Amino acid sequence: MGWKLKTAETFLSILAFYITSTVGKDEESRSECADFNNTTWLEYRQQGSKLQVQYLLLTRKNTDCASLFSQESLSNNTSYFNSSLPTKIIVHGYRALGSKPSWVKQLAQALLRAQDANVVVVDWVYGASFAYNLVVENYKEVAVQISVLINQLQNHGCKLESFHFIGVSLGAHVSGFVGTLFKGEIGRITGELHLSVCLYFLSDFGISIPVGHADFFLNGGMDQAGCARSRFESMYGYVICDHMRALHVYISALNGTCPLTGIPCSSYEEFLKGRCLGCQGVFNGLLENSGITASPLPQQEKLFLLTTSVPPFCAHHILVQLEVSPLDKTAEVQVTLRTRGLPETEHRLRLETDGTVYRRVIAHLVPLCEIDSIQLKNTGARFYRQGDIHFVSVCISEFPSVGEVESLCVKKIDIRRGSPWNHDFVQLCGND
Repeated sequence: MGWKLKTAETFLSILAFYITSTVGKDEESRSECADFNNTTWLEYRQQGSKLQVQYLLLTRKNTDCASLFSQESLSNNTSYFNSSLPTKIIVHGYRALGSKPSWVKQLAQALLRAQDANVVVVDWVYGASFAYNLVVENYKEVAVQISVLINQLQNHGCKLESFHFIGVSLGAHVSGFVGTLFKGEIGRITGELHLSVCLYFLSDFGISIPVGHADFFLNGGMDQAGCARSRFESMYGYVICDHMRALHVYISALNGTCPLTGIPCSSYEEFLKGRCLGCQGVFNGLLENSGITASPLPQQEKLFLLTTSVPPFCAHHILVQLEVSPLDKTAEVQVTLRTRGLPETEHRLRLETDGTVYRRVIAHLVPLCEIDSIQLKNTGARFYRQGDIHFVSVCISEFPSVGEVESLCVKKIDIRRGSPWNHDFVQLCGND
């Protein structure tokens, strides 16, 4: 019995030592993961806006634990970098408080799920923080340093067309300048900028006008669904929310949770009226390698799409068309689309005395075949708006039209102020 007890104690001691050693190694391994530099206002005042650019590498072999990446690690063959794979280079923008960008890891992992690649993250937090006027002066120097890295990678077998730059905010300017330094031979540049909230694929970037081969304007490129409209509501909602929406839609598209479908149109106003090109001109999602592939390349194609207010921001474009009898006064009509179990979609249309046909593209969470009902309500003021409205027809359809899917129409409707009109649809998706 004593021998057995002694053996058991020895076994438990060995097991405890093993567990302690393993946990220690795991903690040591985790502590070795590379991360962004952070800086404080005090450090900034003492050291100034030194660039201190470093590079972090993520691949499918180390998706959760970034490693520092440099010419030395590449030459010593101590890196997961694979020159035979495409390389994604993520460049963050201005950091007002000197903190690291929280979205980078999410984007990098989405890129790696979509494609086996090297993901190199450019960390220039030191040079991108606090004094914005100095940060703007730094971005070209950052681009020059990145170009040195690109030249080194070329010496190790990488080709310029294998690089895909993804720049956010001021990082889009950095990426674009790198593209300029290599005379437009970088494979692809995707940029997101605040003023236009656009995703620019395949080429250079811009500010509020289309300059890439394909420019996506989310919700027209200005106010985004679900973001605050007043600076008094919250600083995040008013500034950051709009600013970062394109990035989060891009990540949703990479994850396959939200197809990014852009519709070519001459302007956002024409897009909202449903007056755009046919289905053959639609850009359906991220077709290949986390960017658009098209041949021949479009020249400054403006693409519009609507999003919802919550992740993953997917929206189906539904065209509402109203035909009314001539009005004596202007009117306002609220259109509500309903699908059981989902939030309602509401939109108000202003009806004028000199028009009879009104078209509006609105964003709904599900396709046309899953819309259960529609409601119309005359919401105009009692004394200044038309009291009774006669609708010749009310139609909703997919936009742009898909295959042989027909519009859902109801004809000859009279609506009085304060008396909503409702209509249920009986329909099934697919051919079953």
